[in-house]
Amino acid sequence: MHTPAAIRELSETHTLGDRTICRVAKARAEDRRPWIRSAPVCSMLAAHRIAHAGVMTAHHPYRVVRMHQGGLYFLACIEGEGRVLVDGRWQKCGAGMAVALPPFMVNAFEAVKDREWKCCWVRYEQQPEQKPILSSSSPVMARYDGRGLWHAIEGLVAEASGIALPAAMFHWIELVQNYVERFAEPWQQDDRLWRLWEKVSANVGHDWTLYELAAEAHVSAEHLRRLCRRSLGRSPMHHVTWLRMRKAAELLSTTPLKVETVANAVGYQNAFVFSNTFKKWIGWRPSEHRGRR
Repeated sequence: MHTPAAIRELSETHTLGDRTICRVAKARAEDRRPWIRSAPVCSMLAAHRIAHAGVMTAHHPYRVVRMHQGGLYFLACIEGEGRVLVDGRWQKCGAGMAVALPPFMVNAFEAVKDREWKCCWVRYEQQPEQKPILSSSSPVMARYDGRGLWHAIEGLVAEASGIALPAAMFHWIELVQNYVERFAEPWQQDDRLWRLWEKVSANVGHDWTLYELAAEAHVSAEHLRRLCRRSLGRSPMHHVTWLRMRKAAELLSTTPLKVETVANAVGYQNAFVFSNTFKKWIGWRPSEHRGRR
């Protein structure tokens, strides 16, 4: 597994390779980037803030790096195996897994040598006036059956490429959105955790402890650990750090606040400790993150 130090080697990249096959629908005809230029246009995607959605069968040397993604990126693996940059390190993304990466952070994906990677994705635009899809209790990487999403995107691309009947495209888009929301806000989510993480997210500057979190959720510390491992794939205190770093990245990207002010806002009195933590989770120091916008 790569260490966070490897992130320093990343740069803006879009390498598909000769064997990678993508089928995409996009919201705007003005999007003329080479890899998406010929994609059919479906303006109704904008109703859900979707910039583009697609299905892909990728092979090495497929590699995409966005140094400062402007909106949520959701990817679900159907078959095979690839790698995704999550929590500052490369992690395996195999069949039955999905990842939801929030805006204002680096997104990086790559195929594994000698392994096919069949996956689908939905890329959103970030608009401050609208409620974000990811909540404080949403998983970043978790088990997820993406086959329904794959077929919904395939149906949308086929319709947009053919007759492009508005009523048909509307239904395909609603299915796509529903499948993403199932991951972001799973129906089986424990209400105690949802309330807990909403409270923490609203006050990331507080000096939270494990026992205080457990008391807020009305469970024991050990039970909270188990619940978080199962639903989020990380410990309670690691999730607190994640929420702090996510908020810090947003503030650095959308405000002119000084790094020291951002550090205080997310619970760090020592700007040096904050900078080191941010680098560990995001991949570079706060000042560098702001410079990558």
